[in-house]
Amino acid sequence: MAKDSKEKKPAAAAKPPAKASGAAKAPAKKTKDAPAAAAAVETVLANVVGGTRLQKHYREVVVPALMQEFGYANSMEVPRLVKIVLNMGVGEAVNDNKKVQQAVEEMTLIAGQRAVLTRARKAIATFKIREELPIGCKVTLRKDRMYEFLDRLVNMALPRVRDFRGIPNKSFDGNGNYAMGLKEQLVFPEISYDKIGEIRGMDIVFVTTAKTDAEAKALLTGFAMPFMK
Repeated sequence: MAKDSKEKKPAAAAKPPAKASGAAKAPAKKTKDAPAAAAAVETVLANVVGGTRLQKHYREVVVPALMQEFGYANSMEVPRLVKIVLNMGVGEAVNDNKKVQQAVEEMTLIAGQRAVLTRARKAIATFKIREELPIGCKVTLRKDRMYEFLDRLVNMALPRVRDFRGIPNKSFDGNGNYAMGLKEQLVFPEISYDKIGEIRGMDIVFVTTAKTDAEAKALLTGFAMPFMK
């Protein structure tokens, strides 16, 4: 009988599967965060798709059109968009530092990339500005994020501008770069009217490799930028 009891002990030792059931609870925690994670993934994929779509449009439509218009010898000579810089000044930051933090949050939502503070280079006593005082924020977009922002700007933001008649034709700098301004951040659907502190404008600068303003305008027109006629 003693031998039989010893032989049955291994059966009692077969309890580790109970630990496995406890370990199986870990995936349950992941499922709680699954909707938020899925939404984040969808947002990233949407940004990539938007950027990829415009990049494909540039290669297949814009490049051939500009080569024919300006007679470039090869595709490497065709101007391209290098970066888009968004800048927002916050004059109220002199009296309330929270204002500039709100601007940073709003620009981050608009650009899809974390905005950075811009600081005063020198003190100006007349305007109560101290050196290194945060007075605004900016974002520099490149590659996929740049194209994705351009897509949203042209197809979603500009059509929401009141009495929109097109963007100015004369805002080129002579070196192939273009600057425009928006009076309200509300034209971007990412910004909710109920959550903003104040209405703020911003400057948007398009930096290209074009050598002339005519080439730069033709490049931006190829991306459906609505210039005044």
